[in-house]
Amino acid sequence: MKLYRVRWAEVARTDLFEIVDFIAERSPRAAGHVLDQLEARAQTLARLPTRGRIVLELRRLGITAFRELIVDPWRIIYRVDDREVRVLAVLDGRRELVDLLLQRLLGLQ
Repeated sequence: MKLYRVRWAEVARTDLFEIVDFIAERSPRAAGHVLDQLEARAQTLARLPTRGRIVLELRRLGITAFRELIVDPWRIIYRVDDREVRVLAVLDGRRELVDLLLQRLLGLQ
């Protein structure tokens, strides 16, 4: 089985640490658990990178290059290129994300 390298974009790491910092204000233990959970889930993409669904908001616009894994309530947004998975964002799935996704992932607006 072909393995892919999982790499985090700087902005995705920032998303991750902002989530963890927010949770740590109430529970450092829970924050550590969330960090481990999100990083471990992203790392599973090394074996099966296309198993995540295409980001629905972008699919409706005809954009199919971006996929996501759900770690409720967060969404790990990524793109697969050659032998690399690039994690591009970790976002709260409870937010309205169309504008943010378009701006961040496509450089629009």
